[in-house]
Amino acid sequence: MDAIRALVADPTAPGRLAMREVEPPSPSAHEALVAVEAVSLNRGEVRALQSADDGWRPGWDLAGTIMHAAADGTGPPEGTRVVGLAAFGAWAEQAAVATELLAPLPARVDAVAAATLPVAGLTALRAVEMADTVENRAVLVTGASGGVGRIAVQLAAQLGADVTALVSSEQRGQPLLALGAARALTAVPDDATFDVILESVGGDVLGNALHSIGHGGLIVSFGNSSGAPSTFDVSLFYRRGGARLYAFALRNELARSGSGALDLARLVGMVADNHLDVGIERDAPWEEAASVVDSFLRREIAGKAVLRIS
Repeated sequence: MDAIRALVADPTAPGRLAMREVEPPSPSAHEALVAVEAVSLNRGEVRALQSADDGWRPGWDLAGTIMHAAADGTGPPEGTRVVGLAAFGAWAEQAAVATELLAPLPARVDAVAAATLPVAGLTALRAVEMADTVENRAVLVTGASGGVGRIAVQLAAQLGADVTALVSSEQRGQPLLALGAARALTAVPDDATFDVILESVGGDVLGNALHSIGHGGLIVSFGNSSGAPSTFDVSLFYRRGGARLYAFALRNELARSGSGALDLARLVGMVADNHLDVGIERDAPWEEAASVVDSFLRREIAGKAVLRIS
């Protein structure tokens, strides 16, 4: 088969990225071959890129069109526009995606918006739903201006939560007030107590979250964007009788629930009905990937960054 173009790790190139010709994917029986139209960046893959070996293939989120349906007959048929979560290598002209992580796209949802949904949307949705309920509960979302946080704020607010968005600056917090947050803060008051905390910053923020959770409350930890270790006074935590700290890893949750395709379809439906603002901050051709990665690492992008595959 003819080679395809892909973005691969290159330690000698700007942004450690180079566009090269590579072998096309060889889908397994339960995977569909997708012609990729757009991909989005996530902190995990961008960080991994900084130390990856030459030739490593980044990319999880994608949207495009089914070129070849899965051989086992599962998933959407050829020609269907889809959004999906690849195991790796989505930053390419073609990618193989397991059908349990693919969902069809209606005509009114474009590939750029859809590409933001797999990692950020599924993480936010599953994290919010870890709580028995958030209705009439005090919910804190840390890192709230990021891709996951922005969606989590909206989902929790739509379910009736009183949402506090924790952000790094007032400027980043303002848009979240229009999306359902009751307040946007740059620091949590010492006397604040929350029923549910969705935490992705790590470091001191996670330590403070353990001190701010209420009795029987739940902290869902799904990231460490600060890269810093966390310390906390355990006596302040265990006095919050029944409070829980849950270690959230998206692929583990999807494997456990088996609902990846259904959850993606739910998120797509929310976007189609204008009930979910995915917050695209940067929309660029993939030839500019190195520049986008650099901006991402410098924290110059609040929300999602998308690359269009030409």
